[in-house]
Amino acid sequence: MTENQPQQPNQSGQNAQGPQGPERTQQLPMYGQHQQQHQAPQGGQPRLDSGPQGQRQGQYPSGGGAYPQFGAPGTHQGASPGPNWPLGPQQATATAVKPKRRPGLAVVALTALLVGTAGGVGGAAVYSASNDTTTNTPSVTAPLNGNQAAPASAPDGSVQSAAAKVLPSVVKIAVAAQQGQATGSGIVISKDGLIVTNNHVVAGAGQGAKITVILNDGRTVPATVKGLDPLTDLAVIKAEATDLTPATLGSSGKLAVGQGVVAIGSPFGLAATVTSGIVSALDRPVTSGDEQDDSTTVFPAIQTDAAINPGNSGGALIDLAGQVVGINSAIKTAPGQSEGGNIGLGFAIPIDQAKPIIDELVAKGKATHARLGVTVGDAQSSDGLPNGARLGEVTPGGAADKAGLQSGDVVTAVDGKAISSGDALVAAVRSHRPGDQVKLTLTRNGTPQTVTATLGSDNGNPTG
Repeated sequence: MTENQPQQPNQSGQNAQGPQGPERTQQLPMYGQHQQQHQAPQGGQPRLDSGPQGQRQGQYPSGGGAYPQFGAPGTHQGASPGPNWPLGPQQATATAVKPKRRPGLAVVALTALLVGTAGGVGGAAVYSASNDTTTNTPSVTAPLNGNQAAPASAPDGSVQSAAAKVLPSVVKIAVAAQQGQATGSGIVISKDGLIVTNNHVVAGAGQGAKITVILNDGRTVPATVKGLDPLTDLAVIKAEATDLTPATLGSSGKLAVGQGVVAIGSPFGLAATVTSGIVSALDRPVTSGDEQDDSTTVFPAIQTDAAINPGNSGGALIDLAGQVVGINSAIKTAPGQSEGGNIGLGFAIPIDQAKPIIDELVAKGKATHARLGVTVGDAQSSDGLPNGARLGEVTPGGAADKAGLQSGDVVTAVDGKAISSGDALVAAVRSHRPGDQVKLTLTRNGTPQTVTATLGSDNGNPTG
């Protein structure tokens, strides 16, 4: 595989990437940057540094469904919550799936609905997504609102205060198709119905599928897809409503390890659920995706111990000021765990990375991404531990080529931040935008060097 040839999900009726398009311009509507409302969720052969990798299988806590893209057993780590939750018996599933061998990937063995842990110290975590496939009407959906006492006043900076600000802006998303039903979460970003969620929540429905948004006030409205970006696992949908409360989007760049955060979404279909915890790590290289259609994404995640479960995908991770700092996207499950669920390791797409993608999806239905123009793999020390990203093929005329990078170079840092693996370099590139300059620290034939590269663009066509 090359950087320009990742596989994309088969989304019948939706063109996730489309033909090549121009880079993002100043005229795009900046929904991600101007929301001010106070209401609102190893190594192996060379791997890609841009474009879906299609190399490791991971999981999304989407709630998922029976669709091939994100509901097939074996493609994610974790399982459905159980045959009787909450909507009755589910379809029988296979007991094991063996992943395809693809260039640039050490094969990860799968057991029934389970993917192993991350391959190697310093590599990207491999995640989990379980699928809430349903066939009937849930018996438990939203909290009862009758005859409840008025909530106590909450001090600023408390979980209660933060949740109160954002709950009106977090919705439950239900997708119904011939294959079954699935649920996830979303975040309102405009009064007239624009909602950001994960690509894997809505992309697998296929032609004729029905997307429904359940608002925090209990109303149910239809929605359509506005734009999809499998590369970053982001999507924007448009609900048929004109009086929604947009969330206030904050800055993930201001987060610190140990800082309190709150996750809001619809785990296991339970709308308006609030959990709290801390930021347990930042810039965690995370690989998650779907083996069946070879779609994966790598991103520099916010790691949190706030409980994130199937159905939380696309929901808000907020700070205690009530601002969205991340979009919940993946979870880690323990080896041998038969059901995907919270073990204190959840991962969110940083909002600073998501904002420009959201803007482009709203304006054009697709997004551009930074490109370095190389294939990458893990460099290993003499004791077998990853200690950098080894460059493979360098694309002629690409950003790496123009910067003087060569095949065999080992990148050990980007802008002063250590790079321990190929996935870490992928995540670092993904955190930037086309045209950004990055300083790469590398070793060539044992000699340390530093070069500056100006990142290129895929022009909205990561497969081209």
